[in-house]
Amino acid sequence: MIDQLFNAATEAFFQYKNVSANLKADFLDKIAEVLEANRSLIVPAAVEESNLPEGRINGEFGRTTGQIKLFANMVREGNWLEATIDPGDPHREPLPKADIRKMLVPIGPVVVFGASNFPLAFSTAGGDTISALAAGCPVIYKGHPAHPQTSRLVADCIHKAVISSNLPEGVFIHVEGGIEIGQLLVQHPLAKAVAFTGSYTGGKALFDLAGKREEPIPVYAEMGSVNPVFTFPQKLGNELVPLAQSYTNSITMGSGQFCTNPGLIFVPREHAHEFETAIAQELRNIAGAPMLHPGIAKAYYESIEYYQSREELRWVKVADPKHLINGSAALAEIKAADWLADDVFQKEVFGAFALMVVYDSPNQLMEAAKKLHGQLTITVWGDVAELKQNAALLNVLEEKCGRLLFQGVPTGVEVGYAMQHGGPFPSTTDSRSTSVGAGAIKRFARPIAFQDMPADLLPDALKNENPMKIVRQVNGKFTVEKIK
Repeated sequence: MIDQLFNAATEAFFQYKNVSANLKADFLDKIAEVLEANRSLIVPAAVEESNLPEGRINGEFGRTTGQIKLFANMVREGNWLEATIDPGDPHREPLPKADIRKMLVPIGPVVVFGASNFPLAFSTAGGDTISALAAGCPVIYKGHPAHPQTSRLVADCIHKAVISSNLPEGVFIHVEGGIEIGQLLVQHPLAKAVAFTGSYTGGKALFDLAGKREEPIPVYAEMGSVNPVFTFPQKLGNELVPLAQSYTNSITMGSGQFCTNPGLIFVPREHAHEFETAIAQELRNIAGAPMLHPGIAKAYYESIEYYQSREELRWVKVADPKHLINGSAALAEIKAADWLADDVFQKEVFGAFALMVVYDSPNQLMEAAKKLHGQLTITVWGDVAELKQNAALLNVLEEKCGRLLFQGVPTGVEVGYAMQHGGPFPSTTDSRSTSVGAGAIKRFARPIAFQDMPADLLPDALKNENPMKIVRQVNGKFTVEKIK
């Protein structure tokens, strides 16, 4: 069965990769259109299977169709192709100069794994699937077992868009199954890349599996993060209550089941008691909400139970596992010296848990920054003077994350052209890539250079006339002008 799927996807690839930019964009727009027409079926299914409220699912639905339209516009614009031209010069002395033209092209069939915490935006028609399709790659999608009906409904919408766009059926293939099926998909010799969002254990296993293939392939795995917040005394002292409110709302949003949940915060000793008191007060007003499924809730409470066995922690708010499916919030405090002594305190707890690290000096904060593992995000709360005084710390933090924030909280990832959602290991397997935003398309493309190719055979992006009217680099300068 797996062979048949990949044969269909590979056969589709040789047709789909040559489809014009406008037709690819129309296909993506058609997916968004069909999804919207089936919103009344998809939203209730997603609510039932994920335990997420209807408002959250409707918001995620809008994000899903919005990012599809973003990629459709990108494909039409064509600038993502990075067309680069060094025109030839047959009269150059002492040797003629070859004509070399380079651009990005799709890599082939991509295996995409759905995420449990985003049944729409990171799943069947989510960012990984759509960015691969936008690049010109067929997708073999493995549905997540936490929301099978939602996945099937969305897959049906994509299939309708494929048929309506007169594309081969192998452009999108929906697969269901367990771990073994996922392993077979990654190991198949016709797979050219893998996209995954989930746990460190799952992502690293796929990464290792792909590396053992006869032909290793890239695995773009987003594997979670504790998304630390670094606070400085002046800023925290001046805005303590609103910052506590903001932080509490962030760690409890969606029962803490966001990959950008800020589960670690560094607080100066002089404000620690007041800050934790303010957070505890906020937490009293927030009831536990159902988590995505019992397995995730069980893992959350097992992590809390382990931390409760550690003497280094002092508990400010203890999670209540009375109703296992509900994610009750928890807050614990630890001294910076104890946090520095054991890497286990950097482990992500997937849920509404926060670990407050109390530091005594800027030097101790710098030690923590240097010891920190790779993160999706790091947030810094400081006024301008404090930021300038701690420029060396910021320099270190730049090396530890994919997105560095100076205002607000990291939950809520804007889908746009400048977004970076990927960071140093172990937050992702490739810090050069992003799974959110326009840059996600480049994961599924590779550069190819054509040397002295006859003009009639050149792709439109590289023709002298520039029929796509895209920005190209010609002789080292960016221009939209034709080549004379």
